[in-house]
Amino acid sequence: MQGSTSRKQTSTPPKADEVLDTVGTYCPVPVWEAAKKLQEMRAGQVLKVVSDDEGIEEDMPTWCERTGNEYLGAWVEGEEIHVFVRKTKG
Repeated sequence: MQGSTSRKQTSTPPKADEVLDTVGTYCPVPVWEAAKKLQEMRAGQVLKVVSDDEGIEEDMPTWCERTGNEYLGAWVEGEEIHVFVRKTKG
């Protein structure tokens, strides 16, 4: 994870409306699962995706850019990477 250019982190992660645990799955599964979960959510809600796949730090911002959702950043807690996405479309 060192040298990751996509990590956006402040002292406090955003409040999540939903949490998706994708630990133990690897690219592209975390992004696919997040896409499915976001379809169930309302615009403006925030999804936290918990992963242990370092690729999510590059994959999720790229996916958000392509789909118009807002990538809010990544926070590392131990071996887990928590990424936050705000759904922007209804």
